[in-house]
Amino acid sequence: MIEQDGKGGPLLDRHVAFVHALREAGLPVSLAEGLDAAKALTVIDLAERETLREAYAATLVKRLQHRPGFDALFDLWFPPVISGGYGTAGPAPTGGRAERPPPPEPSEASAPPDPSELAELRERLADLLMGDPDDPAFRAFARSMVERFGKIQAAGNRQSWFSFPVLRALSPQTLIARMLDRLLAEQGRAERGGLPEKLARHQISRNIRKFEEAVASDVRRRIAEESGIERIAKATVAPPIDRVDFLRMTKDELARLRREVYPLARRLATRLTVKQKRGHRGRLDFRRTVRASLSTGGVPLTTHLRPRRPHKPELVILCDASDSVAAFSHFTLLLTFALREQFTKVRAFAFVDIVDEITTLFHPGADVLDAVLRLTKEADITRFGRTNYGHVFTTFAERYGDAIGPRTSLLILGDARSNYQPPALETLGRLAAEARHAYWLNPEPRPQWDTGDSVATSYAGIVPMHECRNVTQLATFIEDLA
Repeated sequence: MIEQDGKGGPLLDRHVAFVHALREAGLPVSLAEGLDAAKALTVIDLAERETLREAYAATLVKRLQHRPGFDALFDLWFPPVISGGYGTAGPAPTGGRAERPPPPEPSEASAPPDPSELAELRERLADLLMGDPDDPAFRAFARSMVERFGKIQAAGNRQSWFSFPVLRALSPQTLIARMLDRLLAEQGRAERGGLPEKLARHQISRNIRKFEEAVASDVRRRIAEESGIERIAKATVAPPIDRVDFLRMTKDELARLRREVYPLARRLATRLTVKQKRGHRGRLDFRRTVRASLSTGGVPLTTHLRPRRPHKPELVILCDASDSVAAFSHFTLLLTFALREQFTKVRAFAFVDIVDEITTLFHPGADVLDAVLRLTKEADITRFGRTNYGHVFTTFAERYGDAIGPRTSLLILGDARSNYQPPALETLGRLAAEARHAYWLNPEPRPQWDTGDSVATSYAGIVPMHECRNVTQLATFIEDLA
């Protein structure tokens, strides 16, 4: 068991620092879960690094999408210990520089590989890619290749570690054809095609991704040893998708967001549904009452009531589609797509300085990206290109006032920045009063409300306004609904 190192202090300090790094990266780790993880360390063999990883994952990781960030941080805080070579497992120090054999001299590390040597290394890589990626030799080879090819000259006459020279030298993608032939030959198949080739290609591609991940992990470890774990952790680990700011989302993140939105839409619909309160009396069920009275000589001693059935509410969404909240408007369209299946009726409206209904964009089978493209081309939502909430509310009341009624939940999504135009507070007040519920989700941080042209507080006095910058805050808003 490894409990202390020469510089990093006891394992408990390392554990506390690792849990803190997980929280800094956006993973929700409670105090109780941190204590559970500490208890788990007392019943496992700390020399078994993968056992240590899984013990931490079982106690600290709640959701599948948090696992990549957890693994990246684990590899930084608990890298393999190198003792006379690769392959020995165990925890590493918490910070500063780790003890490991000195790297080769720059001239040696940068020396171009001999063709025969490179061919031998590529052949060894092909053998490993056709085997089990969990074999310790697989990661040991990745670490040795980083040592051989990964250190190059960086800016400022400094040397650092990189993944791309390793992958460029070995070119694992160019080995696929050779490995496919070998795998199919081992299965007794002389020709390609069909399901066997698809399975073999899938296995090889998966192992290549594993090798690339192993190379990247070892590069991060080496940089952390030289620059400090805390510094590289902040630069390397991306926040979980539920913590990414809507206003800064990329296209790939928006695609990943789809899986998060649908469960939240179901919960939001449930919260907004008009439920029957326990103890409320329903209408008289005459037939059941008369039938029950036959046992008492026709005297209706017991009355039976029809249960009050909850109904699905109607939903009206007003979405700011201006350039300043473009990424947020993409999210609101995702939310609208999901909510459409949960409500009796959903009417969606987009606006910049005028408002137009976009409900027809959400027909069954429609794709959200196609809806966004059609929105920019077909919707009549802009005259001068500058957001004007007051004019939007006035126009909406005139054209679409009948969309809001006693069963309607009104949901406004936007940053409440009206370019110093009249806010039309009275009009918004009338719309909110006619709706059963009215809520406003603002993607800007609360400290930025009422700065510049924002009239957030004025609107919040009429419609309850909630900061909603990421999925986590959206989930909190839903849970807090009465």
